[in-house]
Amino acid sequence: MKRLFLLILVAGFSEISFAQSAANTISSPDKKIIVTCDITNASYTIAYKGSIVVKKSGLGIVREDEDFSRSLELIKASAPVLVKATYTMQTAKKKNIHYAAMQRVFETSTASGKKMNIIFRVSNDGVAFQYEFPGKSTDIKKIKAEATSFHFNEGTRAWLQPKTEAQTGFEHTNPSYEAHYNIDIATGTPAPGPNGWVYPALFKYNDTWMLVTEAALGRTYCGTSLQQHSPNNEYKINFPETPEVFTNGKATLNPESALPWKTPWRIIVIGSLNTITASTLGTDLAFPSKKMDASFIKPGKASWSWVLQKDDSTVYHVQKKFIDYAADMNWQYCLVDAVWDKTIGYDSIKLLVDYAKQKNIGLLLWYNSAGDWNTVKMTPKDKLLTHESRVNEFSRLQQMGIKGIKVDFFAGDGQSMINYYQDILDDAATYKLLVNFHGATLPRGLQRTYPNLMTAEAVQGYEMITFNQQDANLYPQHAIMVAMIRNAFDPMDFTPMCLYKIPNITKTTTSAFELATSVAFLSGIQHFAETPEGMVHIPPYVKDFLRALPNSWDDSRLIEAFPGKLYVIARKAGNKWYVAGLNGEDLEKRLSLDLSFLKGKKASLITTGSGIKNEVSFETTNSIVPANGRMEITVKGNDGFVAVFE
Repeated sequence: MKRLFLLILVAGFSEISFAQSAANTISSPDKKIIVTCDITNASYTIAYKGSIVVKKSGLGIVREDEDFSRSLELIKASAPVLVKATYTMQTAKKKNIHYAAMQRVFETSTASGKKMNIIFRVSNDGVAFQYEFPGKSTDIKKIKAEATSFHFNEGTRAWLQPKTEAQTGFEHTNPSYEAHYNIDIATGTPAPGPNGWVYPALFKYNDTWMLVTEAALGRTYCGTSLQQHSPNNEYKINFPETPEVFTNGKATLNPESALPWKTPWRIIVIGSLNTITASTLGTDLAFPSKKMDASFIKPGKASWSWVLQKDDSTVYHVQKKFIDYAADMNWQYCLVDAVWDKTIGYDSIKLLVDYAKQKNIGLLLWYNSAGDWNTVKMTPKDKLLTHESRVNEFSRLQQMGIKGIKVDFFAGDGQSMINYYQDILDDAATYKLLVNFHGATLPRGLQRTYPNLMTAEAVQGYEMITFNQQDANLYPQHAIMVAMIRNAFDPMDFTPMCLYKIPNITKTTTSAFELATSVAFLSGIQHFAETPEGMVHIPPYVKDFLRALPNSWDDSRLIEAFPGKLYVIARKAGNKWYVAGLNGEDLEKRLSLDLSFLKGKKASLITTGSGIKNEVSFETTNSIVPANGRMEITVKGNDGFVAVFE
């Protein structure tokens, strides 16, 4: 009898446990991802295809006036609701985007009665959650820390970029998200410095890939990263370092706001590399587009003298030559870089604008973000620090016919600096100016909210290759890392593609590799490194390829890839598909690519010829994708290819 009672008791506890678990779970529409939320212990776990891929991980916020990371009581869990959204993007991997996720809201309370909601959304490609303080208050609440963590299984591997320390580097301009990735390291490996690891952060457990990032900072949060130390493979949220603030006003570092208040979305993409490449969660969870006249927002390609010819090229006659070059290449823009106000001047810039207009080329101008957060002296500076000064400058640029600005040397991720980015974007939109941020933080979906944000650097780009041989040697694997991770959601101004020669540097990539980056890298305005002098050495069919290259993409799909080693991507524009391949290793590879979605289509292929590796060497062939859909392509070490299918 006792044994029967014990069995009934155990069964009863099992039913209660199961019921509690089911009550606190959220599943993706296809049921492959299941999140279990444990409010009592302020934690969550994630299972993918029946296996735990994110172990018990922390939830919660620590405000100065209350700790919302412990002793929480579940007041109510909403029923699962399907959330849908449809929107368009001109600077992304695809144009028409559809988002669908199951949402549940967990209403919680602290022992003192203060309320916090935890909102989960689970889509077929990942998990997102944010915190909401639903109360109403005009007094400012301040967040000291997040208890959010991402706790991975033992054996998980990581591909991570260190966040450089504030006030280090060239003229004290770090952090600028411009470091090489630590490739295929064990989770738990400490970051090189206390500023931790930047987003997106890539992880792999068995056959499951995961990409961690954030979106929707708004004006009430700082940008965050992952902490330097991750004991037991658990990564926690890291707030920015003290100098990472806008100092020409209230220098707010950590998050503060009146109530109600929502924090950014914490995002984990989950699945295969194909899942990550196809995912748009980084913009799905961003704030929708602000209402603005979008008629001036036109993606395109640009000529740019500075990256290979440096400061001496920012003079009138050279910029006129680069305008002619852009026109000959059927590109849309020409970027005039730093100190143009002194070496050319406003009056002569206006002459260049008028000259460029005759050739259907728009001029873009460089600006120093200024402020005392760094020691950069390059001008124009002190022009953008206040709304009044921006209005004066932007109205002048609009009257001159300038199409956009490149703003450089920001200070990092403090809340006031995140607001400064948006202040510039708001005022630029009023005066119909496109924006490119350099020396900057990761956009985190900001380009959806502000469609006039065409691109941002936030990457160790091509200019570093021109400075030293070591970066040139690392470029093949680095190019694949940034294409797969940095460029996963946000446009990236890498300024790629030197087809001929880099002054004082021995190229480690073939010209076909360089050409392939024109398709592999995504940027609303793609600033090409190649010069008119270099383009003289390029075959006509390569120039024609670049002249016809689309300015934006309708769709993208991954063909084959592995971080740092290989990247083959297909992008669609109209009725054509462009396929680009990058080999990040210095060894020959024979690729058998699954192009079954293109079978029967005609292919025009540009590959490396039989010439010397470091010299210009191309060859072009035509073929048809066979009935089995597989195409065989051989790439040399650090080599690449492009192909057009129609």
